[in-house]
Amino acid sequence: DVQLVESGGGSVQDGGSLRLSCAARTGTFRSACMGWIRQAPGKEREGVAAIETNYLGGGGTYYADSAKGRFTISRNSAENTVYLHMTNLCPEDTAMYYCAAANHPYILTPMDPSAYYYWGQGTQVTVS
Repeated sequence: DVQLVESGGGSVQDGGSLRLSCAARTGTFRSACMGWIRQAPGKEREGVAAIETNYLGGGGTYYADSAKGRFTISRNSAENTVYLHMTNLCPEDTAMYYCAAANHPYILTPMDPSAYYYWGQGTQVTVS
């Protein structure tokens, strides 16, 4: 099994930036499509960004409309880590952010939370 651990969340002011990290405590996700999904109180989980893998360390990236131009997803396959760099944060970005791994390098619906198989415990992002 793959156990994922997120870090980097916190409280920031409107317009601020954060970089979230996701590492595998056990297992590896080098051959998996990875996603960042968030859930705000009272709302459903929402795919924020996803990145495929092409075995060369990179892969196609996908973003929710709300994240385009502000968030950047990246992965370091050598370190088995995925990042989400968030800029120009606003209160609407306040949510628990989860890292998730699919069980395939490519998935048809990378922004669909139900497409992911392994999940971390989440890291809270609060923007005020």
